[in-house]
Amino acid sequence: MNRSAILVASGLGAVALAASASRGSVPVVFAAGMVRREFVDSTRGNWQGTGPRPLTTLIWYPAPMGSRAETLSIGSTGSPVFLAGVASPGAPVAGDTTRYPLIVLSHGTGGSAVQLAWLGTALARRGYIAAAVNHHGNTGAEPQYDPRGFLLWWERARDLSVVLDRVVADSLLARRIDHHRIGAAGFSLGGYTVMLLAGARVDLDAYRAFCRSSARDFTCEPQPEFPQAPAEFARLAATDSATKTSLARANDAYRDPRISAVAALAPAIGEALNRSSLAQIRLPLLVIVGAADDEAPAPTNARVIADAVPGAQLIVLPGVGHYDFLSPCTPRGREVIARLCQETQGTDRVAVHDSVVALVAAFYEQAWRAKP
Repeated sequence: MNRSAILVASGLGAVALAASASRGSVPVVFAAGMVRREFVDSTRGNWQGTGPRPLTTLIWYPAPMGSRAETLSIGSTGSPVFLAGVASPGAPVAGDTTRYPLIVLSHGTGGSAVQLAWLGTALARRGYIAAAVNHHGNTGAEPQYDPRGFLLWWERARDLSVVLDRVVADSLLARRIDHHRIGAAGFSLGGYTVMLLAGARVDLDAYRAFCRSSARDFTCEPQPEFPQAPAEFARLAATDSATKTSLARANDAYRDPRISAVAALAPAIGEALNRSSLAQIRLPLLVIVGAADDEAPAPTNARVIADAVPGAQLIVLPGVGHYDFLSPCTPRGREVIARLCQETQGTDRVAVHDSVVALVAAFYEQAWRAKP
């Protein structure tokens, strides 16, 4: 087994204790500033064929304490379904010349950049810049889903690299980024996405064989956010030139050498990652998964990745389910999207988030301790 450490907490109280210790070494001294950027990738078209690929990005960053703050939410105005944290839109960047680490963030299937605000704002308060993108065709922030956004997974890795290009050149942030400390973090399909940036490569044949086997898991099924996607995609794969072009580069390398540490949270489709490519990864990797995750079960996802990557750290949170990594739900959310809002018995989503934030921040701090 290649893992340097497998940490299995005996309960959320133990995790919270570890989180408190980590939090003590990374003092929260900032507000979370926020800006929205309408980036695009002019080298790829949108799925409608009407313009460049959109890369709408939310960026959180350290801002002066006392900056005017707003509560972020997801859903219709006046009736949100998720509460996504607190940020200070348009606030100045804290300090005059301080350079901060940068983390690019990747959401899960059908999610959105703001769905990761609980992580992005918390990192900003600890002295990080965090940039989360809406993955085109696979985000609830757009008017409709697209089957190519759901099944051409590797396009998401290119999204993050282009966003990184744009953020390091951004007029507000370019001079405030520590280029020696750039990382990536993702949830669910976002966890798979950041593994490509780390150097993993896709093996579609292996994944198809896995999904034909008795070991198949929920990742092989049509996803509830867009159950029609596989059928629609099959038609496009036979007729659509953009789909054919993307499929031809499925096994390409998407390693981004600027990324020097990766955190994968409840990563999905682990069986789609080539084992030999995982074994060649040489950067610090943290994998966090809930023991009660039924959507991306640890044995066929998180453990597959952690077992294959030399020195990877795997942390298993007891009693935590897949959707405990989503933003806390409002009462309205628990009514209309109960599947996403039902917390695993005995867990508290906010407490889970606090623990994950502390563990992720401590991981990056350790990974970059020797950096200049």
